Amino acid sequence: MKVAVAQTTAVLGDIQKNIGHHLEFCERAVQNKADLIVFPELSLTGYSVKDLNYVLSVNLKETRLLDKLKAMSKKISIICGLAEEDEKFAIYNSGIFISDGEIKFSHRKIYPPTYGLFEELRYFSKGNECKAHETKFGKIGLLVCEDLWHISLPYTAAMDGAQIIVGIAVSPTRLAINSEKFKNYEINSQQHCAYARLLSSYLIFSNRVGYEDGVNFWGGSEVVDPFGNVIAAAKLFDEDMIYAEIDTENVRRARHQARHFLDEDLDLTIKNLKKIDL
Repeated sequence: MKVAVAQTTAVLGDIQKNIGHHLEFCERAVQNKADLIVFPELSLTGYSVKDLNYVLSVNLKETRLLDKLKAMSKKISIICGLAEEDEKFAIYNSGIFISDGEIKFSHRKIYPPTYGLFEELRYFSKGNECKAHETKFGKIGLLVCEDLWHISLPYTAAMDGAQIIVGIAVSPTRLAINSEKFKNYEINSQQHCAYARLLSSYLIFSNRVGYEDGVNFWGGSEVVDPFGNVIAAAKLFDEDMIYAEIDTENVRRARHQARHFLDEDLDLTIKNLKKIDL
């Protein structure tokens, strides 16, 4: 299948305007014969929602707010980010997968950060499930931003059968001293390539751009193949859309050429983890 990665900005608190922006990118991706489009974290709400999350959050089973995206998903499957409310009214920073007119699944961010400029845990509850989801493109593991920085989650998704790991993010710009390279991209890309190579899986990363609440987001979205090669990379700091072919035959080849993933002993891992004194 052909994936489009939409590196977008968002209008804080204006879901309808953001949906319209999503639909424009979807139409462009459809014209370029993409089968799946991936938007950044909280792409429908903006990032610094704070107490607005009580107004912006949606119950995925009840809301009609996403009907236009559902209709579009009959042309192209969509991954995007929003504030999700559960049946107990807890609110999560979630990524959702929409396809064939339905919301197929959501992933609730497991690690909302609280260090540095982040204060997500004040406004969002923590998710507690990481798994691979069956789709018409094969099994996909969907993670939200900080989740990618916990090696246990990509590992869990891959061991559950994911051959494609999707990470959606809102990563703020941090400038490094005495460096000729843009460290944000360099560090993140090294990490993505390592995950893709070690898990013999595709890794798709969509990061937003623009300014919000005085914070800049750097973009640098990319697609990495199962051999650890970056096969598509977006601009830094500007809206962009990149495309890549996803061929699970490459997953098969990568796992045959280097058997570290196939030889992974999950039972042994679980056994050793249980021995750790918490």
